[in-house]
Amino acid sequence: SILQSPSFDPDEQLCGIGRCTPRALQICNNAKGYLVFYSLLSVFQGIIVNGLINVSISTIEKRYDLSSSLTGVISASYDISFSVLCLFISFYGERGHKPRWLALSSFLIALGALIFSLPHFTSGPYTYGEKAEDLCPVPLLGGQTMPCRRGSRSKLSNYFYVFLLGQFLLGAGGTPLYTLGTTFIDDSVPKHQASVYIGIGYAMSLLGPAIGYVLGGQLLNVYVDFNRDISVDLTPEDPRWVGAWWIAFVICSFSTCLLVAPFSYFPKHLPGTSKIRAEKISEAHHNGKQMCEYTGRSIKDFLMILWMLLRNPVLMYLVIAAALEALVATGFATFLPKFIENQFGFTSSYSATLGGLVLVPGAAIGQIISGTLISKLQMNCKTIIKFIIATCTLALLLNMVFAFAKCGNEPFAGVSETYNGTGMLSNLTAPCNAHCRCLRSDFLPICGADEVQYFSPCYAGCTAVVPQKHGTKHYSNCSCVVNPVIEIENTFHGATSGKCKSKCTVLPWFLSFFFFTVVFTFMAVTPTTVAILRCVPENHRSFALGVHMLFLRIVGTIPGPILFGISIDHSCTLWSIDRCGRKGACWTYSNTKMAYLLFGISACSKAISLIFTITSYVLYKPPPDIVADSKTQDQTCSSVRL
Repeated sequence: SILQSPSFDPDEQLCGIGRCTPRALQICNNAKGYLVFYSLLSVFQGIIVNGLINVSISTIEKRYDLSSSLTGVISASYDISFSVLCLFISFYGERGHKPRWLALSSFLIALGALIFSLPHFTSGPYTYGEKAEDLCPVPLLGGQTMPCRRGSRSKLSNYFYVFLLGQFLLGAGGTPLYTLGTTFIDDSVPKHQASVYIGIGYAMSLLGPAIGYVLGGQLLNVYVDFNRDISVDLTPEDPRWVGAWWIAFVICSFSTCLLVAPFSYFPKHLPGTSKIRAEKISEAHHNGKQMCEYTGRSIKDFLMILWMLLRNPVLMYLVIAAALEALVATGFATFLPKFIENQFGFTSSYSATLGGLVLVPGAAIGQIISGTLISKLQMNCKTIIKFIIATCTLALLLNMVFAFAKCGNEPFAGVSETYNGTGMLSNLTAPCNAHCRCLRSDFLPICGADEVQYFSPCYAGCTAVVPQKHGTKHYSNCSCVVNPVIEIENTFHGATSGKCKSKCTVLPWFLSFFFFTVVFTFMAVTPTTVAILRCVPENHRSFALGVHMLFLRIVGTIPGPILFGISIDHSCTLWSIDRCGRKGACWTYSNTKMAYLLFGISACSKAISLIFTITSYVLYKPPPDIVADSKTQDQTCSSVRL
């Protein structure tokens, strides 16, 4: 039995709680059993943090009157929480009971998801505008004489802090998962198998966003207040539509709670861990000085180990390079659906689905391929860094797709062009609609028979509406539509509800090139993690991952969504303005400006990341015993068993 084995370690206990160790549970008391539950937690964490939140961000922005800058802060708040806690959890959890840390992780992720969904239950029904403003002229009773209620928007905006709290809890739950959870895998399997296990775990964490994107995207086709007795005359194609973004958060919250018990049952170390540790050979970076391995748990030891790791140039250059790549990856994960929606004219749900179909499979394929290659070729630390350089170079070249696969905006009266030569740009009011008393508080875009988009039927000067099947509407007698190009049934100088269809044809090329950009970008993720684990002393691996995650957040995933959000806001050409004159979310963007801004950010970040990776390759020096062994072997890769 395990207890009678001569290599048995007291910490390598049976699976269970105290003396309750049923034989059935021992089936899971191995690396593969742990990997199953680790992967499940990664999946649920990925569904919530990298799937549902990214899919719902545009909907939340619209529902709660938030700008892209504020939703970028919401997205980044997960990483702020992660950054604050990762060093302490990775240091004190290194010699603690890692599986029980993951039980706490499961509970915090479940609680964070539940809190993130709370605004739906407390904010009241969604209001999307009044029919009185649809046609010209707007009645004085329902239009400009309506009082300005100063507290209305600020009340909705206050839910920003509830979203922050939910993200903080999700960040606290994610910290043990990607520091202690990963190190526990490296502890429990032979060195040459670690990259495969880590690659599978990371790939499974990307299955979560895939499910989140698809599930969240489909739920956006369900009206947000379907659980309330409210009649709705909107369709998902209407820009005012808000989908049921909150449902999946509630489901995932209760599902993640189910993982608390399994992680609590695992022992501190899996059977055979002591033997595996004894067989591993250190590849820690050697700078010619004697390496000191601190084993205490005091604040002094914490600071000494932190200082030692910060002085490891190979570790720090790899960490900064990975952080810059994460800046780009997180920015696109957050705003790629919005980019597709505005560039190619799709609905938010369809754009989210397209984004998920490109981002998630590409990232998963990249992680699995790289993990398998490292294991099969038994790469040493130096070769792994060289592999990272190759993949990052290809990703940088493929990133050029943003400079070419862009679409111009469809004509928009008062925004991108005048009203048939009258009026001025950036002014929705023109002589043809001046008598209509139109308001800018609600965006009801229509596409005129002249193939020009108008802000609303009122701003197009339309005086009659003809309801159609499937929730669409035709408008007639539009005074601003003077040169019809197409014929709209049962109308004179008419228009149809919704935005004008985009004539852009480069979407297949964009998705194809961007897919391979994602593949090669994520082919560097697993190798970077393995290289970090190899280039530091054995006892400091969890703390090194904590340092890695700290910089990944501070330099990468925290500023990434904020930087992308600010850039997207700078490309806005039409803001939502309520009756009180206060600016809300953006309705329309300059597609060309958006594409160039995102290309500039991503290309610069990737180029600097590549420079740091090359520098780490040049500076890395293996331990003297590894160098000596390599000189007596025909091939370098046979000197170290990975």
